[in-house]
This record gives sequence, structure tokens and C-alpha cells, in this order.
Amino acid sequence: MLRRKFLALTGGGVVLAAGAAAGGFLATRTPTHALAPWLQTTLYDEPRRRALSFAILAPNPHNRQPWLVELAGEDTVVLRVDTNRVLPHTDPFNRQITIGLGCFLELMTMAAASDGYRLEVALFPEGEDVGHLDGRPVAHIRFTADASMETDPLFAHVLDRRSLKEPYDLNRPVPDALLTTLRDAGGHGNVIEASGDPAHVASLRDLTHRALDTEINTPRTYRESVDLFRIGKAEIEANPDGIDFGGPLFDTLALLGQMRRESLLDPNSMVFAQGVAAVMANVDTAMAHVWLVSSGNSRSDQIAAGRDWLRINLAATAAGVGLQPLSQALQEFPEMATCYAEAHQRLAPAGGTVQMLARLGYAAAVAPSPRWPLEAKIISEG
Repeated sequence: MLRRKFLALTGGGVVLAAGAAAGGFLATRTPTHALAPWLQTTLYDEPRRRALSFAILAPNPHNRQPWLVELAGEDTVVLRVDTNRVLPHTDPFNRQITIGLGCFLELMTMAAASDGYRLEVALFPEGEDVGHLDGRPVAHIRFTADASMETDPLFAHVLDRRSLKEPYDLNRPVPDALLTTLRDAGGHGNVIEASGDPAHVASLRDLTHRALDTEINTPRTYRESVDLFRIGKAEIEANPDGIDFGGPLFDTLALLGQMRRESLLDPNSMVFAQGVAAVMANVDTAMAHVWLVSSGNSRSDQIAAGRDWLRINLAATAAGVGLQPLSQALQEFPEMATCYAEAHQRLAPAGGTVQMLARLGYAAAVAPSPRWPLEAKIISEG
């Protein structure tokens, strides 16, 4: 949700008065511990830990950070999924979660290469699941020193990457040359397309608006998001994942009782109405779109999609354009079937699976998303 829009919930005067009264309290609302992983990649000398300290910064659905790792022997990482961090209502087959794991693997590979290590990745060594991810390994990854490894130019932009969830500047189009750069960013066999054509953008604004409306007005899928809201510093620090609402404004609204989950779930409340208006302002200001299509839809295909999606994110960061995933029309729950079919008809007319879709445009920079520390994701070593 657009943070600035929430000033309208109680009136700017109430918020400002509360902020003045709270004084120094509100000046300390930055969730320092939850943001620390973005500053700690230089703390690790051991090659696996250093590569993993970057990998945990990868984009992933609803910021669930579903990765768990084991450090095996002296050179191996075993990647698993935390099945407590899936999204059963909006992502019933764990496709989006798997894409997030692909982003993780690509970023770990980039980080290792920058330190002179080549990774040998064996995907699903004990077999792929049917329908749902389970406790079997997602990948075995072996680190091998290799002086010939070169640093990927996109790796320089890892710490600056953001999902820019703000309305975009309607007077600033996305250049065609930049869209070409994004189309060429992949390396794992997927088709990447992008368009800033006004008619095409308008049609996708309409589709993504309707898809978001479907997700919000399907009670179980909307509740899945609201249950993952982290409102104010205390909640963000306690659970540095999910959908964060941090800073003085949200701490004030929480203190005043103006931003409660009960109100957010009530379609008759002002908070609900303002929240819907805020997220619709995002999809309705897309200035271009980029999407990724894979020929198949196996778990390995989804991992490859995630690897290329990470590259698209970093290419957008390098080019200075904002990117926000719009996954709603690609979700596989029954109420989304019409939008899902329309998305595939428009974006993959020759066949394949549309794995990711995002809007592009320009807006002011935002802070990084909270992260669990690396230590919380290492479940065993030895």
C-alpha cells in the first residue's frame, strides 16, 4: 500500500500532532535490526556464508524469505524450503515460492563468482514434488575455487535493488532502449518481453487492476496478505518478513488505533477503502511492463524463471527505473481463472507459462525491505 495515502485516514493534523507529542520516540522508528542484513555482507570471510549473506537479499513473494540452508562438509550448501512460509491461498502450487528460490540461487551464484568460486548446482537431487514443495532438498550446491570466474556486472547493483511500490510519474515514459536492455538481461532460457506502447500499457493496467480487485475481494486471499502485515517498528523487528509498514506515520497510526487488522479486513471501513485506493494507484500508473515466459512449468523451469527474474530486477536497478511485481493475474486460485487465462492469451500467445509480470516507471527511492539475519536461515552445519 502507498504509505503517503494513509495520511488521509485520520487527517494530517491528527498525525502531525501525535508526532509532535511523541517527539524523540517517533524519531527512532527505523527498524535497525531488521534492515541490518543489507549492511552486513562484508562481515563474512568464509565463502559460503559470504555468498549466502547476499542471497538472503533476493526478491521473493510477500517477502516470505522461504529459504533454509545447511552447511555440509567444507564446500557444500543444501538449500531447502521452509514449508511454514508458503502462501497456500494465493500461491496454491508453490510456483511463486519456487521462483523466489531461483532468485536466491542466482544471487548466491553471482556473489560466489565475485569471490572466485564456481557453483555446481544439482536441483531437486531427491526428486521434485507433485503439486506442493516438501522437505526434500531444493538444491545441493558445491563451491569450487576457480580463478577464471568473472564478476557479473549486474552484481554491483545488488544492494541498491528495491521493489518500488509507489505511484509512478505519469509524465516520464520508459525509454525503448531501456526495455531492450531488460529483454536481454536473462541467461537461463526464458523469453523476456517488455512494452511501453501506450495501448498495450493501458490494456495491462486494466488487467492488473481487475486481478488485484479479485485478490482483494476474495476473503481468504486478502486475509493471507493482511495476516502478513507488519505494522510499526515493533512488529517489523519481531518478524522481519512479510509486508512492512514502517516509519513514524505507521507507528503513529498504530498507537492511535487507526490501523488495525480488523479495520483493514472490513470492506466497509475507511481504512479498507483508502488502502484499496492506494494499491490501485500503483497498478494504474504503470508506464511500461516487463514479463517472463518459460516454455514449461516444472520446478526446474520455475527455478530458471527465478534466476532470470533476479537478473531483470538488477538490470532495472542498473538502468535507474523502478520495478514492482504484479503477480495477481498469474495466480492459480479458482477465482483468478479468467484473469489468468487473459494474461496468458495476451502475454504468451505462442504458448508457455507466464511466470512473472511487473510494472515499470519512475518514482522517489524507497528503503530496502526487512530481512531475517543469515544466522536465522542456517539450520545446521557440519
